[in-house]
Amino acid sequence: MRVRVPAVVASAVLAGLLTACDPDGGAGPAGSPAVSRPADDKPATEAPAAVPDVVGMGLQSAQDTAREAGFHVLTSHDALGRDRMQVLDRNWKVCAQSVAAGRSVPTDTPLDFGAVKLEESCPAKERPSPDTADGRMPDFTGGSVKAARAALDSATSLTVEDVSGQGRWVLVESNWRVCAQDPAAGTEIKGRPVALRAVKYGESCP
Repeated sequence: MRVRVPAVVASAVLAGLLTACDPDGGAGPAGSPAVSRPADDKPATEAPAAVPDVVGMGLQSAQDTAREAGFHVLTSHDALGRDRMQVLDRNWKVCAQSVAAGRSVPTDTPLDFGAVKLEESCPAKERPSPDTADGRMPDFTGGSVKAARAALDSATSLTVEDVSGQGRWVLVESNWRVCAQDPAAGTEIKGRPVALRAVKYGESCP
């Protein structure tokens, strides 16, 4: 026996099926079901602003000036390559900035300031940080003991000797300058122990 479904009921069932297929309940062109599109989750870039010229300013003033211009990702480093921390920003002055003054960039662009202490002179050229990415010993001579230690793997056996003849302990490593090293620069490291011979900054190597 054939059962007849009233037209009103059939229309309601059909509408329900279409709604189930289209959770947004909308329709596309010419009454076709709407196609949902994934949201673009890419972070929006912040509006651009001109980078201020902060070279020659005290580090604290430079950071305040950059913030007033809208920049908020600010870092600084020791321009002499000694790897010292800029603990009291007012005691440091800016020698260089990572983004040229006047350039228009998004305000979430990181700005890095190379700085020295107020009584120090800015270097004509910054000493690059030593790098062991190629598995070979960098040339540590002339750089700080602290920067050398930071470049080596934390598992490296490292000894540091005061070669001034005074037999001092090498405590604040950013105050000590490497005079000689073993292994020599360019040697494959391969887990070998490293020995550095150093004097304090301002002293001459023997």
